[in-house]
Amino acid sequence: MKRFEYATVPLLTHATKQILDNWGQDGWELVAVIPGPNPEQLVAYMKREKA
Repeated sequence: MKRFEYATVPLLTHATKQILDNWGQDGWELVAVIPGPNPEQLVAYMKREKA
């Protein structure tokens, strides 16, 4: 059975791609994006398989 670990990541709207690219290089996959605490921020939910 596969096992996963999860992370929540604050995203700034002006740097979203850069932030997601950095997490993606570490093996994290984007699961969902929801609005953050203010209009300038989003929250990304990420997952990756545990080794």
